[in-house]
Amino acid sequence: MKRIDFMVFDFDGTLVNTGHDIVNAVNHMRQELNEPLLDKDTVMRYIGDGVNKLIERSLDKGRITEFDRAKKIFLSYYETHLFDTTTLYPGARETLDYFDNTRKVIITNKNEYLTLKIVKHFGIEHYFEEILGIDSKSYAKPDERLLLPYLDRFSAGKRSTLVIGDGVNDILFARNARVLSCALLNGLGDRDELIAMNPDFYCEEMKDLRMLFY
Repeated sequence: MKRIDFMVFDFDGTLVNTGHDIVNAVNHMRQELNEPLLDKDTVMRYIGDGVNKLIERSLDKGRITEFDRAKKIFLSYYETHLFDTTTLYPGARETLDYFDNTRKVIITNKNEYLTLKIVKHFGIEHYFEEILGIDSKSYAKPDERLLLPYLDRFSAGKRSTLVIGDGVNDILFARNARVLSCALLNGLGDRDELIAMNPDFYCEEMKDLRMLFY
C-alpha cells in the first residue's frame, strides 16, 4: 500500500454518477432546437471539458450560431433536474470516511455552483478543504496551475499527492503536475482509453482506493 498525504478528486464520474441527468439535459436541449436525440454513449464522450465544450459538441455543425440559446436551454433544464437520477457512487462516502485524516479537494471541469449544489445535497462538503470548478479560475484541468499551489499550502510531496478521476483530463492533470494518478474505470470515461493512458494506478470502484492507499 502507498501512503498518500493529499488527494485531488474529480467529480462527475468519480464521486457522483451524473451521466444520465447530463444526457437527458443535452437531449432536452436538442429537442427544443428540433434536432434528433443523441444516444447515451455519444453524449458521454462529450463530457469532461466543461459545459461550453459539451454544448459545442452536442450541437449540429449548422447550429453552432445558436450556442448561447442552446446553453441557456441546457442549464435551465439541468439545474432543475440535478437529482433525477444522480447518485453518489457505491462506496464513495465510506471511502471519504476512510481517508478522513487525509487532506482532500475537488477539482472539476463542472461549474462550481452546480458542483456545490450536488456536494451539499449529498452532505459530503465537510470532507473537502476546497472545491474548484471550471469557472473558479481562468484556466482549467489539465492545467497544473490548479493543483501546484496546494502542494506548498499543505506541505504535500508530489509522490504522496494523488489525483483520482475517470477521465483522460485527470491523468493528464496529474502528469502535468508530476503527481500520482489513479484512474477509476467504472465512471463516465472510456475504460480502454484510460488504461491506454498508463496511469500510475487504476481501480474498478471507489472502495478499491482503500486497498491501494493509506
